[in-house]
Amino acid sequence: MTKRIEKALKAALLENGEMSHGLYEFDLEDGLDYWRDSLREDNDDYLFAVTENSGDVAMVLFEKSGKMHINEQAREKLHSYWAGNIYEKNMKNLIPMFAMELNAGIIPNTGFKVALVA
Repeated sequence: MTKRIEKALKAALLENGEMSHGLYEFDLEDGLDYWRDSLREDNDDYLFAVTENSGDVAMVLFEKSGKMHINEQAREKLHSYWAGNIYEKNMKNLIPMFAMELNAGIIPNTGFKVALVA
């Protein structure tokens, strides 16, 4: 089961696959306030969560400013924050962990801070 989830996440997050708005509504909408609070409490700059069900994937990304992005827009924003090959490298590391959490019934989320390089 984990390998199937991992395959769906790779297709959506690394191969620019289509994401499901219905799955976003079903799996992620109920957690929006929780993740917004987590972003503030941890003083992160951004936080994103992903989910998968029957091969469909959905994603939400929050900015510290309060803006929220869903699915492909969230992926594009995250890609812009993790420029160059950083996005691909980070996703390759995160996807196996996300798949295990999803298989266990947990919606994975990750907050992060942006470091400015001089």
